[in-house]
Amino acid sequence: MKTYDVIVVGGRVAGASTAMLLARAGARVALLDRSAYGADTLSTHGLMRAGVLQLSRWGLLEQVVAAGTPPIRTTTFLYGDQEPVRISIRPSAGVDALYAPRRTVLDRVLVDAAAGAGVEVRHGQRVTGLLRDRDGRVSGVRSRAHGVTRDLHARFVVGADGIASSVAREAGATVLREGHWASAVQYAYYGGLGDHGYQWAYRDGVAAGLIPTNDGLTCVFVASSPLRMRTMRMGRSAEEAFEAVLGLAAPGHVHLLGSATRAGGFHGWGGRRGFVRRSWGPGWALVGDAGHFKDPISTHGMTDALRDADLLASALTDSLGGTRPEAKALEDYQSRRDLLSAQLFEASDEIAGFEWDGLGVQPLLRRVSAAMIDDVEMLEALPPAPGRGALTAPVQG
Repeated sequence: MKTYDVIVVGGRVAGASTAMLLARAGARVALLDRSAYGADTLSTHGLMRAGVLQLSRWGLLEQVVAAGTPPIRTTTFLYGDQEPVRISIRPSAGVDALYAPRRTVLDRVLVDAAAGAGVEVRHGQRVTGLLRDRDGRVSGVRSRAHGVTRDLHARFVVGADGIASSVAREAGATVLREGHWASAVQYAYYGGLGDHGYQWAYRDGVAAGLIPTNDGLTCVFVASSPLRMRTMRMGRSAEEAFEAVLGLAAPGHVHLLGSATRAGGFHGWGGRRGFVRRSWGPGWALVGDAGHFKDPISTHGMTDALRDADLLASALTDSLGGTRPEAKALEDYQSRRDLLSAQLFEASDEIAGFEWDGLGVQPLLRRVSAAMIDDVEMLEALPPAPGRGALTAPVQG
């Protein structure tokens, strides 16, 4: 019977990164994902400085750039009728631009890097339950693919399977904190809008943004409360409703769509309140949205996933190598993650309430900016990413 050190369930940003880092440290890792390799998914797209820094630290940024992901060197904020505020991205810590890759690009880069590090990658695998030993410790997963059910065993199981995580459910992970609000978001891709950096617009309880991404396309999104989005849709087509919300948030941008070409249909998110789950227990841990989900209005999901993958991989490496007791390592992981996330969680939740105007949203965004600085400072203080064989003691199994 083959036994792994770690089985990671979910092969997106958080899961693929965690698996890659563990394998680079010498762990035997299996990565399971129910989707097909390279499949697209709902996404906020934008990587903030801390996320770009992680890709650079891991030696993967060049691959994202080589895939045609455009560099983003300016961010423009539009607050109601005020003059636009344009900020240039200041090079630091090896990051001279931001990027917003399509998930068909970023997820492939991370999965390929995991496979290259020695991870056994399996797509089309649906995890149907957790295995436990006679003491109740999680000891593996039961998965199903092509009509065949298999039991896979491991020292640890990591749930990186999103907000509806089956690992969290099966492990009995409790919700420790929940937000009050949830935003509704709709987005589509347009060609012909040019490259003007990130553009964020806020006006009287509605928001919009332009995010340059791969293939010469720009992701254009609108957001508001679920009730307002439903109201705006009444009697309108999806395109009419989209343009109506964009017109409220950024009136000067509506005409841009007239000269642009939409590539594909609209993608939407109906809204779910943020939460923080207990993210570890005997033999299991959670990472990414499975353990900590904040409203996507702050566009920090991918960046936080890359950070938390590093924190969890470090904790599991220490536990597997015998340098820190399991409970201590995983408790430290959750404590550090929650400390770094607390300010951004609160600010994102308040923004998702949409009870602000162009002036009132600005202090909330300053809190988001402060949280971003904390993340970057933490990552800059980390040692270089571990190389192959970083485990300090042989793993038994």
